[in-house]
Parts: sequence; structure tokens; C-alpha cells
Amino acid sequence: MPELKQNKVGIVSCSGEELAEGTVSRLAALKVLEELRPGETVTICLPLFLAGGEGDRAFARFYPTIAIDGCEKRCAFRATEMFSNTPVMGIVISGLTREQGLERPQGCRKLDETGKKLVEIASIQAAEKVDELLGRRWSRREGVLEPREEDSAQSPKSAPGTEPGQTTCSCGSGIPVLKLKVNAREVEFLALPSIFQNFLENGQPPSPQTLSALMESVKLYTPISSDIEEAARAAVAKAYKAYWDTWQERRG
Repeated sequence: MPELKQNKVGIVSCSGEELAEGTVSRLAALKVLEELRPGETVTICLPLFLAGGEGDRAFARFYPTIAIDGCEKRCAFRATEMFSNTPVMGIVISGLTREQGLERPQGCRKLDETGKKLVEIASIQAAEKVDELLGRRWSRREGVLEPREEDSAQSPKSAPGTEPGQTTCSCGSGIPVLKLKVNAREVEFLALPSIFQNFLENGQPPSPQTLSALMESVKLYTPISSDIEEAARAAVAKAYKAYWDTWQERRG
């Protein structure tokens, strides 16, 4: 099973509309996504994220994210931290305004010159962080940047019949999936390749205890109804054992 390449950074911004700072945060995020680092960043929809958007939450769990908030409530940062993982960077427009010695921006729909300047500053800071992230490895297990030295350990190839595919989440980013047979029908398990990789990195061999922990992680990203839960559990157990055995064979 291949290592999930670090080739995207998520950008999540404030959705508040009552303050000009909220408008600044959204326009700064948009500038990064469309002008400064297109193709290297994806947007995470905060309302959908809060409503339980599986694709967005899975992306933010396995890839680094940057939060751009309008005020000290830091809704985007805290929501991402609560439901997925701690963002690697949090930009707060109200704090940035003070740091730059500027007056508060004005205009929720049409920003004044101060607001436009803050958009420029915030977007550049975020873009520079994207460059840093893409130049280094992101540890999904630890939720931190790894040292710059290249990791010499190779990830195992996929076990036969467990090759991951990709599905597109709401923000348009690719999240790996694994298709398994459950009660004679094919079911897509969102982020399962990455979950398997995390358990392998933690040195957790196939066992009843490992399977219970696996299923807890699986259910965070793939809803499983009670009528297929046992069959799904058996399918995940079989796939993880095949994956583990392949890795052991490669190690010699």
C-alpha cells in the first residue's frame, strides 16, 4: 500500500459575515487557492465540515491544513482541531491587523484599502507556509512535520485485491479509498489505505484488539449500518491481514 503523498494543503477560512475581518479571511483563502498556489491547495468548506462532511474531515485528518480566521474566536481553527487534526498554521485577521499597526478594515461586502492590504498579507503568509509544507514530509501518525531528511523506509505495496482508488470529496481533493466486498456487494471505505498505513507504522499486527481499534477509525469516515457491520468488520480484518502479510514478506 503506497504512502499517501504530501502534495496538497487544505485551506479553511472563517465563514462569519458580520465583520469585515471575516471577508478578509475568505478573500485571502481564495487568493491562495486561485492565484498564489493553485493546484497545491484545496478548500475545506467550514459549514459542511461542521455538518459532518466526511470528505473534508478525512482530508483534514490526513493532510496538513491552514486556518484563516477573522477574529479571536478562531472558529475555523478550533473546528478543524476538534473534528480532525490541529492545523499547522492559524492566521487571525484581527491579530494580524494589530501586528501591522493598521486600523480595523471596513466593509463586509466591499473592503476598504486596509482590508485589501490585509488580504494580501494574509494570503502571502499562507502561501509561504504551503511552500514549507510541500518541501517536507507530514507525519499523519504524529500530526506534525517530519525532519527534512528523506525517509529511507519504503512502504509496502498493496496486497492483491486491496489496491486503493480515489474518490473526490466536496472540496475537490483526492482521498484514497479501498473497495471491499461486503455481503457480495462492493463498498468504498473512505481513507482506509491511510488508516491501514497508520496502524502499520504503529506496529499493530492483526488481532481482535487491533480490529476493534481499526473499526473505530473506519467509522469516523465511512458510515456503516448495523445490518452490515459484522460483514464489514470481517472484510476489513481480511484486508488488513493481507496488507500486513505483504509487508512482512517484503521485509524478508
